[in-house]
Parts: sequence; C-alpha cells; structure tokens
Amino acid sequence: MAELTLNRQRYQAQYFIESLGDGIDLEMTLIPAGTFLMGSPQDELERFDSEGPQHQVTVPSFFMGTYPVTQAQWRAVAGLPQVETELNPDPAKFPGDMNPVEQVNWHEAVEFCARLAAYTGRPYRLPSETEWEYACRAGTTTPFHFGETITTDLANYDGTAAFDGGPIGEYREKTTSVDHFTTANAFGLCDMHGNVWEWCQDVWHDNYDGAPTDGSAWTEGGNQDRRVARGGSWGSSPGYCRSASHAYDNPGSRFVDFGFRICCTAPQKQATAPGFS
Repeated sequence: MAELTLNRQRYQAQYFIESLGDGIDLEMTLIPAGTFLMGSPQDELERFDSEGPQHQVTVPSFFMGTYPVTQAQWRAVAGLPQVETELNPDPAKFPGDMNPVEQVNWHEAVEFCARLAAYTGRPYRLPSETEWEYACRAGTTTPFHFGETITTDLANYDGTAAFDGGPIGEYREKTTSVDHFTTANAFGLCDMHGNVWEWCQDVWHDNYDGAPTDGSAWTEGGNQDRRVARGGSWGSSPGYCRSASHAYDNPGSRFVDFGFRICCTAPQKQATAPGFS
C-alpha cells in the first residue's frame, strides 16, 4: 500500500508572459535541458506494454505552457487570421474562461499553435511526447510527480478508483479551472495529471523500440491515423494519469476530456537544471 508523501519545496521557475490582448496572457515556463529515463518500469502498477522499453533520452531546453490552454486563450487565438484550419471560438462543453479548452481535435490544436506563431513570431507548437513526459516528471521516477500515488486534492480525475492503496476521492465529472490546484511540480508546471488529456505531436507506436533519444517528436512509421495524448483527464481512473501513461486517438476526433498544452523552442544557450545530468 502506497502512502502519499508530498515533498513541498520552493523552486524558482523562469518564465515569460505572452500577451494575447484584452488582458489575456499566456504563461510559458522554461523547462531546462536534461537527461531522463522515459517510460515505466515493468513492475509499475497498471503499466501497459506500450510504455516500454524504458530508454534514456536527452532533452534540450524548451518553454512549455504552465497550464493547459484555457478557453479565454483559445478564443483570443481563434480570433487571429486563419493559417489552414477554421477554429470554433467556443468549442468547450464545460464553460469557464480559466477552464481548459476541450472538444478540440489534433488539427485544431496545431492550427492554434500556427496562428500564435504567426502573431508573435515565436515557434509555438505542440510538445513531443518525450518533452511532455520529461516536463511532467521534473526529475521524479515515481508514477506521479507527487509521489507513489495521487489524491483528488491534488488533481482532477475519477476519484471513485484508488491507485496503489491511495484514498478514494471526489469524482467531479467535469473540468476544473487550470489554477484550481495550487501544487506545481519541480519545473513549475500545473495540471499535468488529470483534467484533460493533452495532444502531442507524435504518431502512435505500439512501443518505444526505435524511439528518438533526442527529445524530438516521433512522426515516422507507426499508425499515421493516430496521435498521442498524455496526462489523463477528469474522467480517467488514476492509473491513466501516471507520468508514463499515454493514449491515442484519431487526429480528427473531438472529446470532452481532450485539450492541449503548447511549447516553444528555447534559445540555444540554456543552462542544465541543477541536479539534472
């Protein structure tokens, strides 16, 4: 039986604020370069074979959204000039300016990044699956960046199920605002477990045999009709919210528990995080 021991420490995160106009901002946190072991060990509870084999990956520094993209941010960018795909300014089932946008498909998430990049002159994009897991773990090797288990006081998921002897909790049956939980990981990111699945760049592969080891997206081979999503959601049991857990769906599909988080390539001369190789 796992006990949740939450190691509360203060970290200084580097970030910048992207103004989208009308008082709407997007906070981007610096994820320092480092090397980590991607995937889950064979004895991790509720593990799937697709999470292996574990392999070492070296990730360059990059910026990542502190939170999933909110509905206010989505509306602001949906009002920018179209690049390729039309965007519905209000697609979400669970309204709220600070709630994550949902019911957006992979192509629409890519369009959001393209419009924002054209507007700002910065190379916004979806994260690679490797970047997502590296950023989520923030130096941890446990199933969750919180530790061995998880509670609904820390994340939004289906709390009617427990993980590894952890407590039963609340099942909210909807999204929560991205700032609802005040606990960030060691890199300063929030909402990495639960709330909404987050689209990544990658094409789905059945396992990590032959996966890139440089942090880049794996877009060759695999099933080109599927794209990877990470993090679990408000409707997921806790095992699906683990740092190593991943899912897939058709890039044209829209779901009430699928959203996304964005990345931006960092300038090259960034220091490695203290404590990370």
